[in-house]
Amino acid sequence: MEQRKNKLMLMISLLLIIGFGATSLASYFVSRSSLRDQIVGRELPLTSDNIYSEIQRDLLQTIFISSLMANDTFLRDWVIKGEEDEQQIVRYLQEIRNKYNAVTSFFVSEQTRIYYQAKGILKKVQENQQRDIWYFRVRALTSDYEINIDPDMANNDSMTIFINFKVFDYDKKFIGATGVGLKVSAVKELIKKYQKDYDRQIYFTDKQGNITLHGSNLINPDKPITRMKEISSIADEILSKSSGCFKYKRDGKTVHLNTRYIPEFDWYLLVEQTEEKAIKQILHTLLINLAICAVITSVVLVLTNLTISSYQGRLEKMATIDKLTGIYNRQAFDMIFHQVLQDIQRKNFTLSIILFDIDRFKNVNDQFGHLAGDAVIKNIVKISNAAIRRSDVLCRWGGEEFLILLKKCSLDDAYTISEKIRDTVAKTSTVYEDKKIIATISLGVGQYRPFEKEDIFLSRVDKLLYKAKQNGRNRSEKEFS
Repeated sequence: MEQRKNKLMLMISLLLIIGFGATSLASYFVSRSSLRDQIVGRELPLTSDNIYSEIQRDLLQTIFISSLMANDTFLRDWVIKGEEDEQQIVRYLQEIRNKYNAVTSFFVSEQTRIYYQAKGILKKVQENQQRDIWYFRVRALTSDYEINIDPDMANNDSMTIFINFKVFDYDKKFIGATGVGLKVSAVKELIKKYQKDYDRQIYFTDKQGNITLHGSNLINPDKPITRMKEISSIADEILSKSSGCFKYKRDGKTVHLNTRYIPEFDWYLLVEQTEEKAIKQILHTLLINLAICAVITSVVLVLTNLTISSYQGRLEKMATIDKLTGIYNRQAFDMIFHQVLQDIQRKNFTLSIILFDIDRFKNVNDQFGHLAGDAVIKNIVKISNAAIRRSDVLCRWGGEEFLILLKKCSLDDAYTISEKIRDTVAKTSTVYEDKKIIATISLGVGQYRPFEKEDIFLSRVDKLLYKAKQNGRNRSEKEFS
């Protein structure tokens, strides 16, 4: 009896050992394959997306700043008036440099060929000077701007990433080049930070495969990728695609590479990751957790399902965009408005609100149909957006009721804006199915009073809107200053 028991125990033990052993080996190989798929399909592309997003935040800001300068009416008007007061442009460039923490800001006039920068006049550019070639290259560009890395004469020839933007007058005539610069060393620090945050090797190349920027520990950074031993065979394919995933061996280790073309820089972003460290970790984890993997899987699945359901509910609740118009909805406005009122307590700036409503909107729906009413709403939103600044907030307050939040805007200026919107709406018909629909709006304009509660402020503006309705519609009503 004891022998049969021992035999049974031995058989069960063997079955368990064989079963767990087979499960362990199968899980390891499946997990290794899955891990490779995850690296290629998710981790590297996600890392690339995250880095691209951070580049947009940290680097592409310089492009945005240069674009603002190129389209600044002050800069255009100053040039058109004959560049009379050089201190005006110097102060302007100083403010740009200081406000956006740029290493340099500059403007080169086509008329005088004077190179202005934040410290004053630097020089006059000349076609026969090697260091001035960039300006004449920019002048001949078919695109609006370029990015290049050059020594900055105004900053002891430190290597600088320049955003060179063409400037045109109001007749689209080229009148100069402007922009800002970012130190290469600062960008390298950013790449170093990305590498530390994501534990990846990160570098950039131009369209010819030359490495333009890189972090630390990059092997042969002076070689183009077309001459790198491991990558040379796939370099042409990398440089011919907007994005891609590749795999190769380096020092016996498998390296996965994700590439992405960045059109703003005309560069390629390359992100490398080895798989050995991750595979060792997953093997170790599998061996440790093998005995309780079924329980953990069940718990994780339940928790994951609960978490996803919870996040899905939160995401739906946090939806902030009005589906019809693409502008903020009322929930989003409440959050923005609350934040602005907090900012007012710290920075003490003026705040005005325009609340407006489409007159007799029910008649439009009844006469032309609800789709026509939707078209009218979208047209009025388009007109309103065109009349306000980028810093202003337009939201759909109700069905045909809208609200505009105007930071650093006086009551009189807000009233001027409201009248501009009202007049444009009244003069602009909405065309729907070959029918012209004329709509008007009534507006209430109010200014925030210190320490006033949100609902009281909105109630005052709502009463002004109601007053505009009572006084005949198609008009703006503002409170007394």
